[in-house]
Amino acid sequence: MPESGSINPEERVQWVYSSTTNDELAERYDQWAREYDDDLENTFVWLAPRRGAETLAEHVAKDAKILDAGAGTGLVGVELQRLGYGNICAMDLSDGMLDEARSKGCYNDFRQMALGDHLGFDSDAYDAVISVGVFTPGHAPPDSFVELCRVTKPGGHIVFSMRPDTHVELGFKDQQDALADSGAWSLVAVTEPFQPLPKGEPEVMHQIWVYRVN
Repeated sequence: MPESGSINPEERVQWVYSSTTNDELAERYDQWAREYDDDLENTFVWLAPRRGAETLAEHVAKDAKILDAGAGTGLVGVELQRLGYGNICAMDLSDGMLDEARSKGCYNDFRQMALGDHLGFDSDAYDAVISVGVFTPGHAPPDSFVELCRVTKPGGHIVFSMRPDTHVELGFKDQQDALADSGAWSLVAVTEPFQPLPKGEPEVMHQIWVYRVN
């Protein structure tokens, strides 16, 4: 296994995405944690955290209790704090990434958990959930949405980013539609596609989905 710091940012991304288990994924994110912000902000120019936070702010009150599911190093938390949010929990499968998130001073709770597993939160625990850059190949599976609905209060919002080109083929659309058909949530908004990585991967597009939990 290569040392994360000994390879370039593009290779680091491919190395992380080649993980085959959650344990391996967590270990590789632990190793990437110190270079993560520099890689995403300077090499790739990662814009999705700001777009996700701004989209959430269109629907969620400033005093909301928010779960950042798949928080990583806390880039979404920084954007939420900039917009006036202060009651935010950072959840991630990697301790190393959560350590970086702690250093940013924008969260008041930290939990190591993996999307796709049962989450150790009470039902209806949060007013809103945000998840940026997490529903992607080799990461959180489509059935993660079931637990996110459970931990969100009725009337609360779930906001997440996703690539439209993998939305159907990875099964996310089927799960989203199934939850809508069952009455678990209702679609509120979908943004137009945008480039979340204009410098690093300009061909990649994302959209942001907003659902209201019923």
